[in-house]
Amino acid sequence: MRTQWGALVVAGLMLGLPRAASTQAPVRIEKDVEYLAPGRVEKCDLYLPAEQAGKRFPAVVIIHGGGFTGGDKGAAREQNIGNTLALNGYVGMSVNYLLAATGKPSWPQNLYDCKTAVRWLRKNADRLHVDPAHIGVIGGSAGGHLAAMVGLTGPDAKLDPKEPYGDYSCRVQAAVDLYGPAELDHFLTMFPEAVRENAEEVRRASPLHQGSKDDPPMLIMHGTADTTVPLEQSKLLDAALEKAGVKHELVIVEGAPHTFHLQPKQRDLRPVVLGFFDRYLK
Repeated sequence: MRTQWGALVVAGLMLGLPRAASTQAPVRIEKDVEYLAPGRVEKCDLYLPAEQAGKRFPAVVIIHGGGFTGGDKGAAREQNIGNTLALNGYVGMSVNYLLAATGKPSWPQNLYDCKTAVRWLRKNADRLHVDPAHIGVIGGSAGGHLAAMVGLTGPDAKLDPKEPYGDYSCRVQAAVDLYGPAELDHFLTMFPEAVRENAEEVRRASPLHQGSKDDPPMLIMHGTADTTVPLEQSKLLDAALEKAGVKHELVIVEGAPHTFHLQPKQRDLRPVVLGFFDRYLK
């Protein structure tokens, strides 16, 4: 595990963080922390706010994109989100998870890994000063899909991993889906060949078909210029959540392409995302 400290003046300017970052206490970043079962190579990076005596912080799991076959916990978007969260009183946990490769599918282990991250935060709540009753999730693109699935699938969906940390809940209290695919009929990279032909399994892996009225609130964000995951995917999810009675909001970002962080040139999205998490996690 690598730990680094430092004022975020230069880094904040590079990542589009609030100007106030230069006067606040530094964010503490712990890199390459083990959070999965022994022997797994995927690790996480922690973004920790300045400690305050006796205070516990809500936490948010950050899930990177990459078409289910690539991406990394330390990419620019994930750094932007992690630092923004920590500067505003959240513990951020950016995770790597199992990626699909030729002859090596990743479903449902990729979802298991993301749910294990939620459990790990609860298991380590005392060390990290986390409030275990207030944990959220956010992800972009493929990570948006996985964030939505973490939010929308409880034990009844039978998509919770048995281990590790099986004594802890996988449930989150809020979820943010950044331009993730909602229906996986055309996004089948992560499935083994046999599953690709199994319409019921593909349906089970699609957020579009998972909403129920007891699910946590969800914020969906999507750009009108996205040519990778069509905006229609988020509109379909919006309609499905409305029908299921899930508290949610769809924010359409005019002119934004695929793969933006919380401060694209089209619009500063930090107030929207932080306002959403503040409402449901603080």
